[in-house]
Amino acid sequence: MKQIALARILVVLLLLASGGAAAAPAADETVTINAAAPAHPFPHFWEQMFGSGRAILSMREDWRDDLRATRQATGFEYVRFHGILDDEVGVYGEDSQGNPVYNFSYVDRIYDGLLANGVKPFVELSFMPTQLASEPVTHVFTGHPDISPPKDYAKWDALITAFAKHLIDRYGIDEVASWYFEVWNEPNLDFWAGLPHQETYWTLYDHTARALKAVDPRLRVGGPATAQAAWITDFIRHCKEHHVPVDFVSTHVYANDSPRHVLGTTKRVPRDRMVCRTVSKVHDEIAASSMPHLPLVWSEFNASYKNEPDVTDSTYMGPWMADLIRQCDGMVDMMSYWTFSDVFDEQGVVKTPLYGGFGLIAEGGIPKPAFNAFKLLHELGDQRIAVDSDDVLATRRPDGSLVLAVWNYALPGQQDGAPQTIALELQHTDATRAFVSRVDATHGDMHAAYAAMGSPRYPTMAQLKQLRDAAALPPPEEIAIDHGMLSITLPSHGLAVIEVR
Repeated sequence: MKQIALARILVVLLLLASGGAAAAPAADETVTINAAAPAHPFPHFWEQMFGSGRAILSMREDWRDDLRATRQATGFEYVRFHGILDDEVGVYGEDSQGNPVYNFSYVDRIYDGLLANGVKPFVELSFMPTQLASEPVTHVFTGHPDISPPKDYAKWDALITAFAKHLIDRYGIDEVASWYFEVWNEPNLDFWAGLPHQETYWTLYDHTARALKAVDPRLRVGGPATAQAAWITDFIRHCKEHHVPVDFVSTHVYANDSPRHVLGTTKRVPRDRMVCRTVSKVHDEIAASSMPHLPLVWSEFNASYKNEPDVTDSTYMGPWMADLIRQCDGMVDMMSYWTFSDVFDEQGVVKTPLYGGFGLIAEGGIPKPAFNAFKLLHELGDQRIAVDSDDVLATRRPDGSLVLAVWNYALPGQQDGAPQTIALELQHTDATRAFVSRVDATHGDMHAAYAAMGSPRYPTMAQLKQLRDAAALPPPEEIAIDHGMLSITLPSHGLAVIEVR
C-alpha cells in the first residue's frame, strides 16, 4: 500500500558502480509488494498480435526484417493487415463470360512468409475485388481499394469458399483452424459503402461466416471489426437471432477517439484512460449479451490515430503502454497494437524516418522507444500480484521471482516534467539484488542522436547504423535491495522494468 508520509522519513541506500553509497531522494510514493501474496493469471494479452498496413507490403524484405525483430522482442503470434482480397494481390478476376478466375500465388507468398517467421495470419477479409464490386467506390488510402458490397453474393460465397479450401489444402486444417477470420474492417466508417451501413454489413457477415463454416466448422470467424467500439450489442443480437456463426468479437479504439462517439459522453476522457474505458464497456456488453462467453479481440489500438511525433515516436509510449496493460488486464483476450512497423503507406510513401508513424520500428529499421517498451514489458511474469498503485505492476514468474514495471506518466510533450521517486517495499523475499532496465530520453531512445546529426530526411547507411545503435537498450543496472527496500527515480515519460533476484 502507499505510505507516502513514511516514505519521506525512510533513507534508502543505493550502491553505486564505484562501490560507494549515496542517500536516495525522498520518495514521492512507497508501494508495498508481498512476494508471497496470491496472484491471478496474467497472460500477455497486449503482445499476442500486431497490426500492419496492406497485405502486399508483407512481401517486402524490410517489412519482414521488422517482423522478425518484433517477434524476437515480444514472441507475438498473429499479424493482421488489410487487403488480402485487393486487386494488387490478384486473388479474383473474371473471364470474358463473367466466370470467376482465382489466383492464389501472392496469397501463398504472403502467408508462407508469415509462417516461415513463426507468425500466423489474423485474416481480415477485405476489400472487394474490382470485378466483383457492385460499384466503383474506392477508399482514399494508398491502393484505393473498392469498399462496395459484392455485385453477386453467390460469387462472393464461392470466392470465400475457394479461398478457405485453398488455405486448408496448402497448410492443413489443423494449422488454418488456429487462425482467425475477421469479416471486413471498420464497416461503420468509410471503409464500407453499403447502405444502410449496419444492415448491409450483416448481409456480408452472414454470407462470409456461413461460407467459411461450410468449408470446415473449425474455422474461427468473427466481427464486426468496427471503429470506436460500435455495434457490439447489435452484432451479437443479430448473430443469435439469425443463427449466424460467431467465434469472437472484434473492434477498435484509439486513445484520442471522441468520447462522445465512443462512450456517449461529452466529458473529457484522458488519453491514458480512453482505451481501457472502452475495453471495459465492450467487455460488459458481451457479458450482458446472449453469448456472454465470446472472446474479445481488440484488433486495433494505439495512443493516436493521427501522425503525432510527440506520441507514437516518443518515450511517452512506455508509461502509456504500461498503464494500459495495468488497466485492461482481465477484460480482453487479445489486443493488436497498430502497427509493428513504419513500412506503411496509407498516406503515401514515407518521407522521413520520424513523422509520428504508428509503427514500433521507424523507416530504416530504427527501433523507437515504443519498441523498447514492448521489449521490456515482455519480461513481465505470467502471474500478477495486486498492489495499491497506479504506476506499478507487480508480477511473478513460474520460478517465483518478481518482475516489476514502474513508470512516470506525463502528457505528450511534457518530457521535461518532474521526476518521480518510487520506493518499493518488498515483503517475503530474500532477494538482495535488483536489475533495472529503462526506457527514457537517455535509455533506448534515438532522438538525441538524430538531432545531433541534423535530423536528416534521408539518413545515410552509416547514420542509420548510428541511430540503430543509439536506440539499443543498455545492459540492466544492478541495484542493492537494502532490508527489503528499493528506490528508483524516473524522469518524466520514464519506464523501468525491474527483475528482483
